[in-house]
Amino acid sequence: MPDGHALVLAGAGSGKTRVLTTRIAWLIQSGRVTPGGVLAVTFTNKAAREMVTRLTAMLPVNPRGLWIGTFHGLANRLLRAHHQESGLPREFQILDTQDQLSAVKRLSKALNIDEDRFAPRDLQRFINGQKEEGLRARDVPAGDEVTRKQVEFFAAYDEQCQREGVADFAELLLRSYELLKRNEILRQHYQARFRYILVDEFQDTNRLQYRWLKLFAGAETRLFAVGDDDQSIYGFRGANVGNLAEFEKEYSKGKVVRLEQNYRSQGNILDAANALISNNTQRLGKNLWTSEGQGDPLRVFEGESDADEARFIAEEVSALRRGEGGAGMRLVDIAVLYRSNAQSRVLEHALFGAGIPYRVYGGLRFFERAEVKHALAYLRLVANPSDDNSFLRVANFPPRGIGARSVEQLQDAAKRNAGSLFDAVDTKSKAGNFKKLIEELQIETKDLSLPEMVEHVIHRSGLIEHFKNEREGADRVENLEELVNAAAAFGQDDARTEAEEEISPLVAFLSHAALEAGDHQAAEGQDALQMMTVHSAKGLEFNAVFMSGLEEGLFPHEQSVMAKDGLEEERRLAYVAITRARKRLYLTFAQTRMLHGQTRYSLASRFLEEIPEGLKKWLTPRFARQQRTMSFESAGRRQAPADNRDNKDTYFPKKESIGYARDRDMSGFRIGQNVTHAKFGSGVIVDAEGDGGDARVQVNFGKQGVKWLAVAVAKLQAA
Repeated sequence: MPDGHALVLAGAGSGKTRVLTTRIAWLIQSGRVTPGGVLAVTFTNKAAREMVTRLTAMLPVNPRGLWIGTFHGLANRLLRAHHQESGLPREFQILDTQDQLSAVKRLSKALNIDEDRFAPRDLQRFINGQKEEGLRARDVPAGDEVTRKQVEFFAAYDEQCQREGVADFAELLLRSYELLKRNEILRQHYQARFRYILVDEFQDTNRLQYRWLKLFAGAETRLFAVGDDDQSIYGFRGANVGNLAEFEKEYSKGKVVRLEQNYRSQGNILDAANALISNNTQRLGKNLWTSEGQGDPLRVFEGESDADEARFIAEEVSALRRGEGGAGMRLVDIAVLYRSNAQSRVLEHALFGAGIPYRVYGGLRFFERAEVKHALAYLRLVANPSDDNSFLRVANFPPRGIGARSVEQLQDAAKRNAGSLFDAVDTKSKAGNFKKLIEELQIETKDLSLPEMVEHVIHRSGLIEHFKNEREGADRVENLEELVNAAAAFGQDDARTEAEEEISPLVAFLSHAALEAGDHQAAEGQDALQMMTVHSAKGLEFNAVFMSGLEEGLFPHEQSVMAKDGLEEERRLAYVAITRARKRLYLTFAQTRMLHGQTRYSLASRFLEEIPEGLKKWLTPRFARQQRTMSFESAGRRQAPADNRDNKDTYFPKKESIGYARDRDMSGFRIGQNVTHAKFGSGVIVDAEGDGGDARVQVNFGKQGVKWLAVAVAKLQAA
């Protein structure tokens, strides 16, 4: 199909970037098109630069004449060329994400918007979300008062941007789409110019991006889309994996090329990935293979606790580094992946204790995350109200109307009196309310244990409520709850030094947090273990990969139970994680994990069950202790495969155990059932444990959060 439309399903590690650049070079060399007649779209500037670099090395072409770039970059190029037709000034400025947020805050203040009800970040996300759907304010249905207010703000924001001659990222794409759609002459010009359109990472396109591409496609234009529906993991950003199927139906019409040879991973790893993803029903289908041999089996470790799991990972990383009868691996070639950022805290602690340098990829170390630093600032003020740095950090966070002018006046007063900002506060001012809050926290936490104190402060300060109201604040809430776990773990084993025993638990914990946030993370260029979420790992590869936290409710995440097609996206996420590994893959999980300040009894992820036993080597025999948790006792004992007889006593939940049986009865209730509660309202049972009078169910109550409830006392009603 050299001159037809084509859909290329490029599996993980199959060399899709090479396919795109080779295709463009062949089109130009064969005389089918001039360099200016190619439109190539990528998702990152890095990928665009790499394509241009490869092409200019292959062909004597001027890179300035190539239309290769990101959606936003190409939309900007189009609008610059036709600024008058698009209604923009010649020198219009682009607002990046932070600039846009500043503009939203400025407008919000001018319109006297109640920021407690309509946080600027939420308004920003609302505006961008509507634009990415191709909607202006006039097009958005306002079925309730909240949406009506958001739509009014959206219209006012658009007027402000037009008046000031600026455009945000989402505006670039929407305005260039509107320009081409309404201007037929211009549209025909570009349709005649671009004979070949090539798109990378097509599975990550949203609805507007696909519609934007289609406007460039004339009768003689040929579209060449490269993607992998099995690696579509950005649904939360608006990516629509259905675009691949729609493209296949509308353009390629069954002409699908499957790139299934993988040049990265060994056979057992690929067989595991194929087996896992085959459980998804909404896919176009392909099967990865390699000529590199089967390699090692997947190593599975079951820890008694999340700390036990973390210790194993640290020890195994050290062993890989030393080497087993040969040259050891570099740390930079080893990655630890996790589903949630909050998991990194326990892992970082174990690595720090083992003296293993690491780098958190695409994010911050746990104690450096903004929400954690906010919580620590409140705790420091409880311990020492004279801490001016902590005062300045949270006096107006969450927002409480203490502006920059008020802070300047406080600083002047503190300087005059040679005292702290806290002492300088006028109790009748807005800052006085903040001072009162800190004083009340000191009294309320006086007799609490350290974890109770941390939990009380993060709730009473308003941090939890603030981040819950953010559209994408779930990760921040999880990190704050993980801080409670860190406090609960502090003091156990040898966490506290002799010196720390001499001071209050709170001050000792704050000192510990400061040290763990110190400079032990590897410097740039130093050989270091790579730590990241699975989302951040897409596009990367490593010799050894640890997939941690493979437990029901964590991976797959409990929120996926409520989301449409959420479980299939979670499985695609696991597929991405598996295919990051070249030579060795570890799958780890824990029987108990500290969540929300309490010990949670965990079930092995269903994804482990979906990987054939013959591909796995269990590293953990049955643990020598008197009683296992009720969940695992009910699961029964599984016979090990023939090639793993030494691990024949390993426990593993069978599919009929409660982690997998969605119809298992729990004192009249079952997983997946809709229920109502007098306080929390309507919800869905997402997990369960125990039997009879000890039965507990985990219920997702939507905005009220996920709760564990004792069936005997909760008075749940079937909905």
